[in-house]
Amino acid sequence: MFDAVGLTCFTNKEITLQYMLGYLCSKVVDTYVKMMNPTLSYTVGTISNLPFVYDAKAESQIIPLVNGCVEIAKKEYDSYEMSYDFQIHPFLAMNQKSFDSDNSKITTISDSFGLWKAYTDIAFEELKHNEEELNRIFIEIYGLQEELTPTVEDKDITIRKADLSRDIRSFISYAVGCMFGRYSLAKEGLIFAGGQMTDIYQYHSGLMDENSALEERFPLKDKPYYFLDGSDYFVDGDNIIPISDEEYFADDIVCRFAEFVEIIYGTDTLEENLDFIAKALGNKGTTSREIIRNYFLKDFYTDHVKIYQKRPIYWLFDSGKQNGFKAFIYLHRYNADTIGNLRVDYLHRIQRIYESEIDRMQDMIEHSTNSREVGAATKRKEKLQKQLKECHDYDEKIGHLALSRIALDLDDGVKINYEKMQTAKDGKKYQVLAKI
Repeated sequence: MFDAVGLTCFTNKEITLQYMLGYLCSKVVDTYVKMMNPTLSYTVGTISNLPFVYDAKAESQIIPLVNGCVEIAKKEYDSYEMSYDFQIHPFLAMNQKSFDSDNSKITTISDSFGLWKAYTDIAFEELKHNEEELNRIFIEIYGLQEELTPTVEDKDITIRKADLSRDIRSFISYAVGCMFGRYSLAKEGLIFAGGQMTDIYQYHSGLMDENSALEERFPLKDKPYYFLDGSDYFVDGDNIIPISDEEYFADDIVCRFAEFVEIIYGTDTLEENLDFIAKALGNKGTTSREIIRNYFLKDFYTDHVKIYQKRPIYWLFDSGKQNGFKAFIYLHRYNADTIGNLRVDYLHRIQRIYESEIDRMQDMIEHSTNSREVGAATKRKEKLQKQLKECHDYDEKIGHLALSRIALDLDDGVKINYEKMQTAKDGKKYQVLAKI
């Protein structure tokens, strides 16, 4: 469908689409349209008034050049998860190519990025060469050699080169997608975006004792989870992944991310890879895990909302500025029990953890003879008390929504569902998700 702001050109059988596309994207047309219509948008009249010369001999050169440009641009776009044809993160794609070529597994993310950078540099130069060659051909066809040069500036090449900070962030986003089951290390492409998880993934009931002390740490393998045949990376079972300022949960998002990196690149290089990722992120922190944790706490959701143009698919439950409670869910796996499970299994649990930690800090204050230790304990106790109060206040809001057992319809879209999920049955709005 097209209208006055979405115009379309058609060709007859004698003139190929590639010939027309090459012409319309050339410096020749750029010069003409700026003379005829120096605005940001071009009308039907502007395009139909362009002088058009068909050169059958040149067409055999033009078609492969245009096809090459289209292929390069499409591959570049498909390397980002916003593309409908996104298959796999480029770092992992580079790993596969390297393994296929020399039968050796890449063990560091820096090597993956290096291969990706080399690939994008080559694609960039190839696209630039093709565009300049097309310019040369059309300049000759129109006899404008004394008016125009075929040179294309780097800023006018529309595909992106590798960027360490951006590409590490996209790698983290892909990891989160694997945590929720949207993507998988066992299969390329979009795996799950609605429906029944059991139709795609197998469900492992786990061995966790529901009556055990919630504060007790347990191995991930002992918790319910989904998995896709051939994958070594488990999908979160309850669609709730917590993120806190310290490691309080076994399925904490930083723990899951470290496991993701370890599965891809191996145990021996895990710390080296986490250091590389942390340096690329540039967040505050004294250790790589602390830096990555701060990224998840402060910047991940901002990046996610920006990438998905204010229509996020991973939603952030956020208690407030004290970071008392934060957890991600995947919209396409949400159900009426999600908020209730989040409240009981995570929010109530972290409140008990805070209470226990406050008691421990108080005991340290009363019995320690080290003034520096007492000072640190006092400071941490004050922070924990603020976080605990924030959680209590947040629990009141969550409670109303959990009792309402709100159902969503994916067909309504993100904007409507984002408000609907925060509106109780009595019609009262409770702000429990991060503001967009």
